[in-house]
Amino acid sequence: MPAAPRANFAGLLVMVEALDSRRIAPLMSLLWSPMAAVASHWQGKLNAQIAVAISAASIVPDRPRLLVQIYKGNHSHELIHASGSLALNYLRRGQIQLIKDFGLVSGRDVEKLDGVPYRLGSSGSPILEDCWAYLDCRVVNAMDGGDMTCFLVDVLEGDIISEDGPLWWRDARREMPREWMEEWDRKITAEVEVSRKVMDHIDSAPWIQGRQGGLESQ
Repeated sequence: MPAAPRANFAGLLVMVEALDSRRIAPLMSLLWSPMAAVASHWQGKLNAQIAVAISAASIVPDRPRLLVQIYKGNHSHELIHASGSLALNYLRRGQIQLIKDFGLVSGRDVEKLDGVPYRLGSSGSPILEDCWAYLDCRVVNAMDGGDMTCFLVDVLEGDIISEDGPLWWRDARREMPREWMEEWDRKITAEVEVSRKVMDHIDSAPWIQGRQGGLESQ
């Protein structure tokens, strides 16, 4: 397939190959993490959202780090950016209701954690009393992704607290009521259209400057 030019990244011309997304969709779906309620806080405001874009970012056993992707349009993004912290509460099997409670409404409109038992971790972020496992984290760096921010976080504390095992998106889809799935799909479709418009608007200055500095030192 011919490559399509795309001007971006501080004036660099980036060649983007046209691709058939259907061919890589099965691979991409395998890269999602177990479902997590990403909990955040700032100035007395608490929030939680559903996320599956989380990955390990350290090979040092006693220095665990993660990459956590949060979309800029989410209320959680504001709180995480302001506080510099977050907590990952990985859902256990059977916690389908939390997908609706945390994933289909905005924390700007409702207090998502009302009626949900939790404690505050060392970062100040909420730790759910009922989940599969949790990791309380401090942000140490971030990368602009246009429509999202990829936060690099240090793990401050964590534990597995349930024997039920984690909840994966592929399993959750089979268990969710049809009306929830339809609502989720409408939400994601709208968010994809927003992402298409802004995902190339990336502040790539640190990347460009770092590459230039590396080339100059060679």
